[in-house]
Amino acid sequence: MTVQRSPEKREPVLAFDCAGSACSAALVAGAEVLAHRRENRSRGQAERLLPLLEETLAAAGLAWRDVRRLAVTRGPGSFTGVRIGLATARALALASGCPLFALDGFSLYSAMVRERMSVEEQQGRPLLVAIDARRSDLFVQAFDAHGQPLEEACSLLPEAVAEKLAQGRWLLAGDGAAQVEPYLAGMEVELVRECTVADSRTLARWAAKQPLSERPPPPAPLYLRPPDVTLAKVKR
Repeated sequence: MTVQRSPEKREPVLAFDCAGSACSAALVAGAEVLAHRRENRSRGQAERLLPLLEETLAAAGLAWRDVRRLAVTRGPGSFTGVRIGLATARALALASGCPLFALDGFSLYSAMVRERMSVEEQQGRPLLVAIDARRSDLFVQAFDAHGQPLEEACSLLPEAVAEKLAQGRWLLAGDGAAQVEPYLAGMEVELVRECTVADSRTLARWAAKQPLSERPPPPAPLYLRPPDVTLAKVKR
């Protein structure tokens, strides 16, 4: 008889995120957070990500060879941040042979809310995750009280997000939630303030629970719109 080993048992998981408004990394083994680093920054991830990972390993007293799993966010968010995070994660997975798990930002915030709020505190309310799109709009997706998506992700202006929230009793999370908050007066909406920055510790705990029966496929970025690219004019 083959005994399946629990994936969460003391296997160091290195998780990181640079798709949003911060650059963060966490090392988690079982239920213990070995190290966690976060820097709020809207740019400069390419230069800072690898040093930040090295600092996180050093703070935990571990080396690259000690890592057993890798986890990264795959967007949406900053186009550059998503690409840097995924490219770095793929390179590390290839070099180390560690399995790589990727989670979209909406699902990460949903998991964060369920970690930080009890069932009683959630009161069966649906959750709307709003992610900063770096323009006038927001990337949004709704979840039920069990963390299941209620709809496809889309982009909406903050006013349109508020109109959606006005139709019921909602929880609101994500790094774009602050842009919606001025429109919420008089509504039955609770902003989960502990869930307004993506948490790589939650990402690591999620990755630790994923089965290893099959090798996870290479992670694909989640883009909800084309990149902002201006083509150079051809001189005639």
